Amino acid sequence: MTEDAQNLNAGHRKRLRARFLKDEGASMPEYELLEMILTFVLPRQDVKPKAKRLIEKFGSLPKVLRASQKLLKDYGLSDNVIAAFKSYATVSDIMHMQTLQESKDNVLTNFDQMLNYCRSAVAHNRQEEFHVIYLNAGLQVIEDETIARGAADYVAVHPKDILIRALNHGATSVVLFHNHPGGHVKPSQADITQTVEMVKMLENADIKVNDHLIITEDNYYSFQTVGMMDIVRQKIREQLADKLKHGTF
Repeated sequence: MTEDAQNLNAGHRKRLRARFLKDEGASMPEYELLEMILTFVLPRQDVKPKAKRLIEKFGSLPKVLRASQKLLKDYGLSDNVIAAFKSYATVSDIMHMQTLQESKDNVLTNFDQMLNYCRSAVAHNRQEEFHVIYLNAGLQVIEDETIARGAADYVAVHPKDILIRALNHGATSVVLFHNHPGGHVKPSQADITQTVEMVKMLENADIKVNDHLIITEDNYYSFQTVGMMDIVRQKIREQLADKLKHGTF
């Protein structure tokens, strides 16, 4: 880069920072926010074109930050850039979780706040990811854990693992959530079957399943809100009655 080009680039970065600090990026397009991040790890490059290409490639700023390390590496990004992206995503998760943990309200009465956290955690992931939020007796957050990561359309979850972790955390109830990268918000038959098995195992141990949320990029599905949790528990009662009837309990 020539000296004139370096001076021009430095001036552009200075103006970019000034615009960001004016309203902390609220009025900036996504590519400029990404450009801001890139300026910290690529100090001697014109990163505006790179930021625009990344947004075009992955679809949005959150999708860039949430893309897997492999995808980012395959695209040609360095470890420094990938680490920067992942650090911003991780800090975002920590801030949302801390807000939930510090709230004196129970998460079920502050549903929007919980939903915002779930969206931040998984909405833009390209693979399914299953989480459990563990709650105390006051329905306040103890911890959120990623239980499993899977493929683009499926994630395998073992109810016993969730039970063991819930007991270890001293949880009295939980909220389950996972994402559908394909955008189909309604639960699959596998989702319903898994939920039945999780509710059966956890609630037999007096750990209530308050809800199971399915998150997409622009929508969500709540088992509790639509009455699906009642259907799940009815299914469990029917299974128990059938076992009692046939002496297989």
